[in-house]
Amino acid sequence: MRGRIIKESIDLFDKKGFSKTSIQDIVDTIGVTKGTFYYYFKSKQELLMDIHLNYIKELLNEQEIILNDEYISCKEKMQKLIYLIIKNIKVHGKSARVFSREVRHLDEKQLKLVNRYRKEFRINLQRLIAEGIEKGEFREDIKSEIVIFGILGMVNRSYDWYNPEGVVSEEELVSIYMDFILNGIKKVTNSA
Repeated sequence: MRGRIIKESIDLFDKKGFSKTSIQDIVDTIGVTKGTFYYYFKSKQELLMDIHLNYIKELLNEQEIILNDEYISCKEKMQKLIYLIIKNIKVHGKSARVFSREVRHLDEKQLKLVNRYRKEFRINLQRLIAEGIEKGEFREDIKSEIVIFGILGMVNRSYDWYNPEGVVSEEELVSIYMDFILNGIKKVTNSA
């Protein structure tokens, strides 16, 4: 039942927003009483925190698997990590939107914990950039912390507009992003 409450709440928070979704809306959707809700969660805010933690911890676990793969290059790891975020739009799109959009409803203590996990994800990417620089895969003159904020900003905003059922496949979008990250938009001219 706990999982069902979470799943239905994610749907409601995605459609209506956290503020406009009441506990009554949640229990009506599932067909249970408020007592059932309060058996599993002390408050709607605790439920939101649970949604946030489940999402970011799963993302961190998958990130760790990719980063620990000794058989692929830093460039390939970056591509897999971007694909991880993009594929989550189809698999966990609602959770991701709730994660990014409704974070403002967490209290200070909850926000601090969630931000610690977000920072861990970002720092892991910075380390990947540093490793890529060290191995000669990436340029030495970049500021990795700024580059990572740019990459995450670009990729994470995909949750707001990207339609996995649309004309651009997940693989194509990742390829476009990787080309942009690695080559930018500067036109290459042949000098003779």
